[in-house]
Amino acid sequence: MVPEIGQISLALALCLAVALAVFPLAGAHTGNVRWMEVARPCALGMLAFVALAFAMLAVSFFRHDFSVLYVAQHSNLKLPAMYRFAAIWGAHEGSLVLWQLILSSWTAAVALASRTLPQVLRARVLGVLGLVSIGFLLFILLTSNPFLRLFPAAADGADLNPLLQDPAMAIHPPLLYMGYVGMAVPFAFAIAALLSGRLDRRWARWTRPWTTAAWMFLTVGIALGSWWAYYELGWGGWWFWDPVENASFMPWLAGTALIHTLAVTERRGLFGNATLLLAIAAFGLSLLGTFLVRSGVLVSVHTFASDPARGLFILVFLAVVMGGALLLYALRNAATDPQTGFRLVSRESALLVNTILLSAATVLVLFGTLYPLALDALDLGKISVGPPYFNLVFILPMLPLLLVVGAGMHASWKATDTAAWGRKLRAPAAIAILTGIVLTVAAYGFAGVLTGIGILIAAWVIASALRDPVAWLLRRGPKPRRSTWGMQVAHCGLGVTTLGIVVVSAWGVETDRRLALGESLEVSGYEFQLDRIEDVQGPNYRAAQGVVNVSRDGRPVTTLYPQERVYEVQQNPMTEAGIDAGWRHDLFVALGQPLGEEAWSVRVQVKPLVRFIWLGALIMGLGGLLAISDRRYRVAAPKEDES
Repeated sequence: MVPEIGQISLALALCLAVALAVFPLAGAHTGNVRWMEVARPCALGMLAFVALAFAMLAVSFFRHDFSVLYVAQHSNLKLPAMYRFAAIWGAHEGSLVLWQLILSSWTAAVALASRTLPQVLRARVLGVLGLVSIGFLLFILLTSNPFLRLFPAAADGADLNPLLQDPAMAIHPPLLYMGYVGMAVPFAFAIAALLSGRLDRRWARWTRPWTTAAWMFLTVGIALGSWWAYYELGWGGWWFWDPVENASFMPWLAGTALIHTLAVTERRGLFGNATLLLAIAAFGLSLLGTFLVRSGVLVSVHTFASDPARGLFILVFLAVVMGGALLLYALRNAATDPQTGFRLVSRESALLVNTILLSAATVLVLFGTLYPLALDALDLGKISVGPPYFNLVFILPMLPLLLVVGAGMHASWKATDTAAWGRKLRAPAAIAILTGIVLTVAAYGFAGVLTGIGILIAAWVIASALRDPVAWLLRRGPKPRRSTWGMQVAHCGLGVTTLGIVVVSAWGVETDRRLALGESLEVSGYEFQLDRIEDVQGPNYRAAQGVVNVSRDGRPVTTLYPQERVYEVQQNPMTEAGIDAGWRHDLFVALGQPLGEEAWSVRVQVKPLVRFIWLGALIMGLGGLLAISDRRYRVAAPKEDES
C-alpha cells in the first residue's frame, strides 16, 4: 500500500501543478484577484504531496520492500542504513523525485517569502514554476515511476552502486540539486518580466537574493562533488572535465554572470537584456545537464539512465522551455528603465567585462562538451575533447577576468576617480607581488612564468577582496552592508580556490609504482613504505588494506591505510585511498591490483594546497549566505529605489 500512496501523491501533485500554472497566470492576465490568490495554497499543497511521495519511497527502502522494482534494483539487506537513505536518489527514478521535491520547495519558498511582491508579479512567477513542475511530474509518472511493483517480490536486492556508498552521497546530490533547480526561480522572474513587458530596479532587487541562494548551493554542491571524486575514485584528481561535471559547471558560470548583471540592474537599471538572457540561459543549461545525465548519450560515473525515450522527453521539454522563453524574449522584450550612462573607468564597465568573459567561458565549455556528441549523433566520427582543450581555452578568459575582479571591486559607479582608485589598489598589488615571490621562489621553487603569474593573480584577488574589510576593522573605513561583505568574501574565496588550483597543478607530484612488502618509495622528500597487507571485513564488502608508513628524514610522519574493496553483492572492485590531509599538502596513497610475489600496484601523490580548492568554494558559499542575509532583501523595495 505504501508505494500506491506514493504514486497517488505524485498524481495529486501534478493536479495541483496544473492549477498552479493555469489559475495564477490567467488571473494575472485578466486581473482576477481570486484566481491569483490560488497560487500560494497550490504551491504549498504541491510540496506536501511531493514530500509525501518522497517519504513513501524512503519507507520502502528502510522496510526492504523488494516488491518495489526501484528498491530491488538499488538496495540490499546488507546495505547500511545511511546508504539506504542515499539510495533513494542513487539512481534515475529516485533522483527525479528528489529533483521535484526541491523544485516544490523552491516554489513554496517563493510563495511564502514574496508577500511584499506585487500580486501580479508573484502570480506570474509561481505560475511559471508550476509549468516547470508539470513537465517534471509528467516525466516521472510517464517514464520514470519509482513505485512500479515487482511480481513476485525479490528475496534480496541488487545493491546500490558501490561508488555511491559514501557519506558524501547523502549530501552532494541534494546540495547540487538545490543549485540546479534553484535556477528555475530567476528564470520564472525573467518570464514574469517578459509577460509584463517591464523590467526595472525593483524587479532586480526581488530576483537577486533568489539567484544568489541558488548560486550558493550550486557552488558548495560542485565543490563537494569534486572532493568526493578526489578521495573516492582513486585517481587523486579533483576535476576531470567530465561532460557531466561540465553540465553542472556551465549553469554556475552563467549564474555567476547573472549575479553581476543583476547588481547593475538593481543599482542603475542597466544591463536588463543581458540579465534576462542570462536568467534564461542558466536554467536552460541546468535542463541541458539533466538531458546529458539521463539520456544515455554519455557513459560516466554521474549518469543515471540509458533509456532513449527518457532522453527524448527531456530534449523535447528543453526545446519547449528554451524555445518558448526565447520566443517570448523576442516578442515581448521587457522595457528597462536605464539612468544615465557610465564612463569607461567605472564599476559598470568592470561588471560588463566580467559578464562578457564569464559568458565566453560558458560558451567555450559548452562547445567542448557538445561537439563530440554532435559529431557522434550525426555519424561523422568519434572524437574526445579532454582536459588539454578545456585547460587551454578556460585559462584564456579567466586570467583577464581575475585581474578585472580585483580592480573592479574598488571602482565607483558611473565614473571612477583614477587617482583615488590607484591609491586603493596599491596595497593589494604590493601584497600580490610579495606573495607571488615568496610562494614561487622561497616556498616551492620556481616552476615557470605562468605559475608565477597565476599565484600573483590569485593573491591579487584575495588582497583586493580583503582591503575594505581590513580597513573597517582598523576603523579606517565605513562599515559595509552585508551584501557588500558577501561580495568581498565570495571574491576572497575565488582567490583562495585559484591559489589552490595553481599550486597543486604546478607542484603536485604523482607516481605509480610496483611495491613489494617492505619496499619503500620516495616522493617529494617523503618515504612511503608498504609495510603489510591486511584482510578487512566491512558490513557488505571485503577489503585488502595496505599499511603504508610515511616518514621524512627518518622521522615517522603518519600511517596510511588504503584499501582495495570487493563488494559482496555486485563483486565490483573499488579503491579507497589513504589520505593524510593537511592545509600545506595532502599525502595520498591508492592501492591497486596485486601483481604477484607479494607485490602491489601503488599510486602515491603529494598534493600541495589542494584543500584550498574546496576551502575557497566554502568561502564563496559563505559570501553568498552573507549577501542574501542583507536586510534590504527582506523588505519591500520602494517605487524609486535609492540603493
